[in-house]
Amino acid sequence: MKPGLRGIQGNHACALGAIAAGCRFFAGYPITPSSEIAEKMAELLPMADGTFIQMEDEIASMAAVIGASMGGEMAMTATSGPGFSLKQENLGYAALAEVPCVVVDVMRGGPSTGMPTRPAQGDIMQARWGTHGDHPIIVLAPGSAQEIHDQTIRAFGLAEQLRVPVLLLYDEVLGHLLESVTLAEAAEVPRRDWASGEPADYRPYATDETLVPAMARPGEGFRVHTTGLTHGEDGFPTQEPAEVDAATRRLLDKLDRHAELIEAVDCEEVQDAEVLVVAIGIVGRAARRAVREAREDGIRAGLFRPVTLWPFPERAFAEAARNARAVLVAEMNAGQLRLEIERLCPDGVSVHGLERLDGEAVEPQAITDAVATLATGEPS
Repeated sequence: MKPGLRGIQGNHACALGAIAAGCRFFAGYPITPSSEIAEKMAELLPMADGTFIQMEDEIASMAAVIGASMGGEMAMTATSGPGFSLKQENLGYAALAEVPCVVVDVMRGGPSTGMPTRPAQGDIMQARWGTHGDHPIIVLAPGSAQEIHDQTIRAFGLAEQLRVPVLLLYDEVLGHLLESVTLAEAAEVPRRDWASGEPADYRPYATDETLVPAMARPGEGFRVHTTGLTHGEDGFPTQEPAEVDAATRRLLDKLDRHAELIEAVDCEEVQDAEVLVVAIGIVGRAARRAVREAREDGIRAGLFRPVTLWPFPERAFAEAARNARAVLVAEMNAGQLRLEIERLCPDGVSVHGLERLDGEAVEPQAITDAVATLATGEPS
């Protein structure tokens, strides 16, 4: 598709963003409501001299993406709900082995098979803690078809620069929402740091002040031992306590070291907000309208929408909530994001949830009414 302004759905915007970023490998398995991403990648990749493979299942899809990335390609997969659960073991492998890759999860109703065609936001905590152990992960939560396109491009840049899996997390409504999107033909995306120097001196997990190790380019003579076992700088397994501690802490510390690069938020009217609304995805759209309506009614409301969901942008949230008396977390689950907000809110700030579990999006009026109640202490 030619660059410029186009009317396309969110899932197609994701695929087009991936191609613009330089993704040349996709392995996946059809699953509602993300299948349009795979369908579009199957169409686009051959034209870009790339490779599309429909795998036998989600486990194999994630493994193929890891292999392609280790082979030097920018690689992606997409899924939803049950498929996202199946990817978790190999996501842990990618996190420990520091294999850059992008995974898209278009959220649907759950648990189990749930409601494949209905929207939800029930994967917020699974996105952060789905695989076992303390692992690094970046999760981006776009709020429009345009942001899906742009954040897909950004996801590849973060994955490449920091050698970390990056998840793109959005709900079914956004995946199928048709909107005007300004497409990029090609984006300047930072690539991973390739190993240089004498191959005999190469240690695959040795780092400098960036805490991100240089990656061996296949065919250039750099010997690499890659394993899912905890390993030292040489890549070989270790159970030496000091080495294990240093290796694990570096994986987490590298995200802290690059927090300014990773964090992205969208705020509206937070400077003097007494009631702060926190929301992501399509609920963030409803919350924006609700905040504007509350302002028209003289209520000092504000919106905090974390575009980077994990690591959660704690400093930006603290700044947005500095004048708040109450925080309202609106989400399509049983209160997953509210748990994080409760952890971060200072004493004296009350946290309230507005949750919907019936396969329908939270509506602006419900948020407006809840904001009014919190502002006045009386039902609207």
